[in-house]
Amino acid sequence: MLLFLSVPQPRPPGARTRAGAARVARWRRRRQRLRLQQLRRLRGLLRGLRRRRRRLRRPTAGSPRRDRMALCGQAAGAASLPSELIVHIFSFLSAPDRLRASASCSHWRECLFYPALWPQLRICLRVSPAEQPRLEFLMRKCGWFVRELRVEFAAENYLSGGGGGGPGDGGGVETGTGGGEEVEALQLSSPWLEVLRTYLELVLCVLVSIRNNRNLQKFSLFGDISVLQQQGSLSNTYLSKVDPDGKKIKQIQQLFEEILSNSRQLKWLSCGFMLEIVTATSLSSLSNSIAHTMEHLSLLDNNIPGNSTLITAVELERFVSLRSLALDFCDFTAEMARVLSDSNHVPLQRLSLLVHNVSVMHKSLDNMPNDEHWKALSRKSPSFRVYMMAFDIKSEDMLKILKPSIPLERIHFDSYITCVSGAIVDLISRQYDKFLTHFILMNDVIDTSGFPDLSDNRNEDPLVLLAWKCTKLSLLAIHGYTVWAHNLIAIARLRGSDLRVLEVTEESIDFDQGELADQDVDPVHNLIEQVSLGLSQPWHAVMDIESLSVFTEPNRHFYREMQNFSEDI
Repeated sequence: MLLFLSVPQPRPPGARTRAGAARVARWRRRRQRLRLQQLRRLRGLLRGLRRRRRRLRRPTAGSPRRDRMALCGQAAGAASLPSELIVHIFSFLSAPDRLRASASCSHWRECLFYPALWPQLRICLRVSPAEQPRLEFLMRKCGWFVRELRVEFAAENYLSGGGGGGPGDGGGVETGTGGGEEVEALQLSSPWLEVLRTYLELVLCVLVSIRNNRNLQKFSLFGDISVLQQQGSLSNTYLSKVDPDGKKIKQIQQLFEEILSNSRQLKWLSCGFMLEIVTATSLSSLSNSIAHTMEHLSLLDNNIPGNSTLITAVELERFVSLRSLALDFCDFTAEMARVLSDSNHVPLQRLSLLVHNVSVMHKSLDNMPNDEHWKALSRKSPSFRVYMMAFDIKSEDMLKILKPSIPLERIHFDSYITCVSGAIVDLISRQYDKFLTHFILMNDVIDTSGFPDLSDNRNEDPLVLLAWKCTKLSLLAIHGYTVWAHNLIAIARLRGSDLRVLEVTEESIDFDQGELADQDVDPVHNLIEQVSLGLSQPWHAVMDIESLSVFTEPNRHFYREMQNFSEDI
């Protein structure tokens, strides 16, 4: 026997009687009319914008008064749109277009900083007083709700064109004797004091605006004060003049710790080359719940004195969900490698290490991981990869650092005094042929006629062997080392189209005497043609070294590449 049960459909409120049903029907018809009216207004607005665009494209014989009346009518129509519709329109526009559209009227301007329109904010600031009011306005509008915040402070070219002795010069302090030296030091002191004072004010502005933001998920800070960090005594001297009592520095450190303690959704924390912001106790402000769910941690600062570190192995035990980590190489100890390879820890995917000569001089390499620790990390995570950057590291130290079991995917050498030897390049091509994709070799020498030649007293050029053995190589950048033209052609032919980026500066390329003696063939034209054929794409040598950011801004390049490397999981 089958029973058919009819379930009564729910009625809208007030529809239990015929009169109630009629009221509901009238309400629905009225709502439909309102929607049609809004759509008609929007269509009229779009038609008016199209007419205005046609008028701007070709002049008409209409009167100026009639045009002004039409524009006023359009503005009135735009202002009458509901806020939800304006925000929906803004969501399809890029950030510059949103700013232009918000200038139409005050109502649109109020809808510009709706939280849903700005989930992430990426700011690159020059250390200049002119940036402060703009930064204050932007952070006041977005600082309390933004979910992803990336701020980069840049001091480059700030004092260019000054009276000699800016941050980019590195000269002027030690020139002259007696009273001339003091005058030169005073001339240099004034612009540096202004840089530091502005830098501290901008950092305070950013930290104050997000101190109560509980929605922050990604927080990244980068401070390109590289010259100050290379000249530690100068930075301490100027810092004591700008902040004699240390109140601003203490306020910055307290604000940073307050942001960490107030965070409830933080997954990504990155701080690189920031002057006096992260201390050895900063991470203790994070609650255990946030530390347990943190996925990326980056603490890079080669200005930490003595044997102090920004994070210890005991503190790292709380970060059980880390998938990517970036530290100074001397801070990454064998005990840390053991903690990361434990069974209760999420497999580590990316590790970025900064090997700086300042850290190597003040800290010991005795506690670094051995080959067994690297093998344990690779067994824990088969996709584990390492990115390493070396600043002025001696060859004997690099031979200690480069363990055979490191899954090295990217390496960047940047030298000012100590050059990389051919033996190091040979070692890299032998040990990391299965992993290496990026190889950068930079040497900032003053005498351009004396570039070191890695192929001296060798049957094969180390760079050619690197291109031959490392089959995954996709980026090769060289400056400050002699690269022979026939070797460059061989590299292009060996890797072909898989080598997507080949950047070699013009002054680094040299030609054999036989190539120069041949009057029928232009050696430069032949080089460009052969390399382009080998890569299956147009190629030219880098003519202006200042356009090569990996050379002019090594810190910034490493930090950005580290971010991309960590996100590519």
